[in-house]
Amino acid sequence: MFRIWAKVLKEGHIIKQTTYESEEKFTYADFFRYLAEICDRLDIPTPVLLKPHLFNYAKFRHVVFRPADFMETVPFDRLVLENIG
Repeated sequence: MFRIWAKVLKEGHIIKQTTYESEEKFTYADFFRYLAEICDRLDIPTPVLLKPHLFNYAKFRHVVFRPADFMETVPFDRLVLENIG
């Protein structure tokens, strides 16, 4: 089981958040699927996932997506995913 806390921030304030939980074992091969499901829950576009994003999540247990990581224009400053268990 694992849990990811997802936060959408604008000007330093959380405007949306959700906790993604799954009973399955966490795998980096499925990280894009987790990201897409989280974005669906938050009703935001899914960002482009690059190797540095995966490396940051693996090393620091969190990853930050900025507006430049999205193909569409987004009305927020950051999407942060944190591993909470």
